[in-house]
Amino acid sequence: MQRNPVCFWELASHDAEATVNFLKKVFNWNITLNKDIGFYTISTGQNENISFDGGVFTLRKAKLPFLTIYIKVDDIFVKAKLIEETGGHIVEQPFQIASGSYICLFNEPSGVTLAMVQPAKRK
Repeated sequence: MQRNPVCFWELASHDAEATVNFLKKVFNWNITLNKDIGFYTISTGQNENISFDGGVFTLRKAKLPFLTIYIKVDDIFVKAKLIEETGGHIVEQPFQIASGSYICLFNEPSGVTLAMVQPAKRK
């Protein structure tokens, strides 16, 4: 398996419900609303080694719609330091989410925003 694979994507739109309805009609995707987090989830239905699941939500802080890919890493703090050392910019420092995973948003040198995720340790 490739190191640091793309493992998730998210689409922020001005109207998540309209975006979800469009994606369902055009691509026949199975999309469900997670009411706890207000986030629509899209599962590829593949095994965890090749899954490329995603989500759709309505913009909150950002001004323009965006699509972000998430890259799975083993140590998000080491990668964040390496990003800065190699000409990238940390947009949002690594932070822990409810699942115990860590997320970090960053720009590569030309300004494209990407994200990293360090999955929570399994018990």
